[in-house]
Amino acid sequence: MSADHSSMKLVATLGGIAVFSGLLLSLTYEITKPMIAKNESEALEAAVFEVLPGAVTRENYLLDDVGLQKVGEGSSREANLYAGINEAGERVGFALSGEARGYADVVRVLYGYNPETQQVVGLRVLSSNETPGLGDRIEKDPAFQENFTALDASLAHEITTVKNGEKTEPWQIDGISGATVSSKAIGKALRDSTHEWVPQLHAALEGSLE
Repeated sequence: MSADHSSMKLVATLGGIAVFSGLLLSLTYEITKPMIAKNESEALEAAVFEVLPGAVTRENYLLDDVGLQKVGEGSSREANLYAGINEAGERVGFALSGEARGYADVVRVLYGYNPETQQVVGLRVLSSNETPGLGDRIEKDPAFQENFTALDASLAHEITTVKNGEKTEPWQIDGISGATVSSKAIGKALRDSTHEWVPQLHAALEGSLE
């Protein structure tokens, strides 16, 4: 058998393996897609209740240039914020998302916002690849999470991350020693998200929810 023929046979074999692998990955994705979506939905619902104290159910909304529109389950429209409802049927606030570049990757968060007090009232890290033991303390450190029980988000001042122990204002986030970049990523995620969504949300709330 010639060297050229052997090379062509090897290339054909490798090509066949690549095509088969691609088809297998595609099939696996299609099979697992509904399960992944279900898991993400359940994780999101749990996060909404975590960042909005007192909420026992949620309502999905789409906030855009048209205003605030309720999105039903299974709708083709994708919600971008969620209202938390307490046992009395009262709205306790909205959960919104934000993201910013951290030390290792993009950090995605969900946070609770109370329009009446204009405060961030809870925060949950949805995804992060920050350094274990250092950057991932943004998810686990109770003292850091305490920043988000009543963080001023009125836009009168910018949300800012300061060095650990130097917080003096209600719009400041007391950072984590040794995890400065990760702490600042949380501050930027909240600052950017509130600047984008809070004015639109308040403008929409001047009307009635659909």
